[in-house]
Amino acid sequence: MAFVDGSLGPRVRWAFADRTDGVSLPPYDAGNLADHVGDDLGHVLDNRAALAGRVGVDAAHVVTMAPVHGNDVGQVAGPSATPVPEVDALVTTVPGIALLVLAADCVPVLLGDSGRGVVAVVHAGWRGVLSDVVGQTLSSMADLGARLDRVRAVVGPAICGRCYDVPRARFDEVVAVAPEAASVAAGGLPGLDLRAAVVARLRSAGVTPQLHLGCTTETASLYSYRRDHVTGRHGGVVTLLPEAVRA
Repeated sequence: MAFVDGSLGPRVRWAFADRTDGVSLPPYDAGNLADHVGDDLGHVLDNRAALAGRVGVDAAHVVTMAPVHGNDVGQVAGPSATPVPEVDALVTTVPGIALLVLAADCVPVLLGDSGRGVVAVVHAGWRGVLSDVVGQTLSSMADLGARLDRVRAVVGPAICGRCYDVPRARFDEVVAVAPEAASVAAGGLPGLDLRAAVVARLRSAGVTPQLHLGCTTETASLYSYRRDHVTGRHGGVVTLLPEAVRA
């Protein structure tokens, strides 16, 4: 897999991976991170281990979720061999846990307050934008001690507004809540730019986001459900490092 990684302060490390150079076989080639799409589980775990290694975490400490396109947030207290069910965001204050968010057109978001020791991930599709999953996650972080003016974010790849045409009723519903999502898709059809909506929501809360990688549908090295239908998932991880021991 090809990686992009960095930090959100001294105690927070993050990484995204695309679909290249992993071990999965077609049609999931090659860096699939999802265990629910029909890929060989051993291949999935190997790919996850490679991504987790970029932030210094072993595969046994990767925690993911089973999104339902809602706005519920799961609080992670330790490693879990199975996905946290029916949530679209995860938050933790436990060092050494790699929170993993998967996507193949929806918006993956990594969040961290290094000073207060709180990290989170978000999976935001159009229903998540409509129900403010980003805002709910920020509230959960604040409940655990995070200061929103010190939270930093990385917004990963997602389908762009040119590629994401939607029915007029859905366009109107989402844009009424998140006007920044309004776009024009191919052929002049109503389109939704979900990344623009997520970025605007973060900024409205005082969070400055970074954007990494591009449109999933236009980029062959990324997974896109809309483009390919039977496909894998790319993703990102964020982890909190242990607090330094003071002499």
